[in-house]
Amino acid sequence: MTSQADAVLAAIRERRSVKQVRPDPVPRELIEQVLEAAVWAPNHHLTQPWRFFVLTGSARDALGEVLARDPALSADKREAIRQKPLRAPVVIAVAVEPDPRRPLLDEIAAGVAAIQNMLLAAHALGLGAIWRTGRAIEDPAVKAFFGLSDRAVLLGFVYLGFPASVPEPPARRPASECTIWFDAATTAAARARALDGSSPADTVEPTSAA
Repeated sequence: MTSQADAVLAAIRERRSVKQVRPDPVPRELIEQVLEAAVWAPNHHLTQPWRFFVLTGSARDALGEVLARDPALSADKREAIRQKPLRAPVVIAVAVEPDPRRPLLDEIAAGVAAIQNMLLAAHALGLGAIWRTGRAIEDPAVKAFFGLSDRAVLLGFVYLGFPASVPEPPARRPASECTIWFDAATTAAARARALDGSSPADTVEPTSAA
């Protein structure tokens, strides 16, 4: 295995969702490198549907005001929500403006791949990052804040900064527990389900390869 392959696989394994970052400003050059990594993500027909919105300083406060605008919430709850964008010095909102000629799921998948590239690039550059979603991504006012169209899909927010602490690696299911290798038997069962109307309950459980 080449050293380049080793480096890529190590970045994938060692990346963490870093919740706690320092308040220190992140140089624009580093942010731009993270964004450049994003646009090399795979996307069907090169639609490149992703859109990025970089918030620093008072722009984060403005987003917090939008998130916390519900007067039905208690003052404490509204303040807690308003503070959320201030958890990192940089917040990057990621959305897709889908090509109407293409399946929506293809465009969303491209945007998610771009986010993974961002997270890996941030790790490689010594930054801490976490991808956050929640109800805000479906909030029409938040989409309006970013000037997105009605068709756009907001995929979440990448919080970015220099790590204050890095969490321990979580337990992960091995790939063998969620992988099916198609041999003659599983292929026959799959064909029967698809073409002969067999019950979907006849699903073959993942097993390790022989």
